[in-house]
Amino acid sequence: MMILKTRKWGSSIGMVIPQKVVKELKIRENQDIIVDIKPKENPLRELFGSARLSKPTEQLLKEIRGKESKYI
Repeated sequence: MMILKTRKWGSSIGMVIPQKVVKELKIRENQDIIVDIKPKENPLRELFGSARLSKPTEQLLKEIRGKESKYI
């Protein structure tokens, strides 16, 4: 799998295949290739990861709200 950035190209959208991949796959100009396209599902999760909590969120909120806090 390879992640590429799309770019405006005239009235179309294009992608540039890195030279390393071109050489590795021996891709030539005007050659037909197969591309499986799908947008990233959740870029924020990719950047920050996902939290795995030991308790359900509802229970954690009840516990926090039960204690006095100047932040909530």
